[in-house]
Amino acid sequence: MLEGKNVNLRIMEKEDLALITEWCNNIEFGGEFLSPLQRSRAEWEKSGESPFETKVFIIEKKDGSKIGFIWHFNMLAPYAKMQEIGYGLVPSERGKGYCTETTQLMVDYLFLSKDIARIQATTHTKNVASQKVLEKVGFKREGTLRKLALIRGEKTDMFMFSILREEWKEPKILTKTA
Repeated sequence: MLEGKNVNLRIMEKEDLALITEWCNNIEFGGEFLSPLQRSRAEWEKSGESPFETKVFIIEKKDGSKIGFIWHFNMLAPYAKMQEIGYGLVPSERGKGYCTETTQLMVDYLFLSKDIARIQATTHTKNVASQKVLEKVGFKREGTLRKLALIRGEKTDMFMFSILREEWKEPKILTKTA
């Protein structure tokens, strides 16, 4: 478990699969910037077997309520020395700082536990809230990935953000990864 001030992150377990499946197939959860992932429970279960080193964490408030997820993966190759992250929060918990704290915890965790040079994330070009989360954690916008995603039937541009190990320097929240 990764512990923050207001949230904890724990690795997704089998009992979380129904909730993750519900969230990711719910158009309200993704909001205007994401299409539902349309993944079955079985597909989520197999995500742990992915060649992309996928690991999904559940975001829990200190009272134990589950409010979202964050995941990391490497879509390129083992030699790429990087991880990509993605996250989602239930709509009622957005704008309260939970996503920023979660992202900082994940960045600390990845740089403390993996031999990587960078962490990257993409956002819809109009998703200002997600862009602010990444910037608060130290990510820099690198550029525009043109027509990268198909969202609600429309080919959409995305911004690429990244943080390099030397920009991170040291953990901001997490002190150990045990």
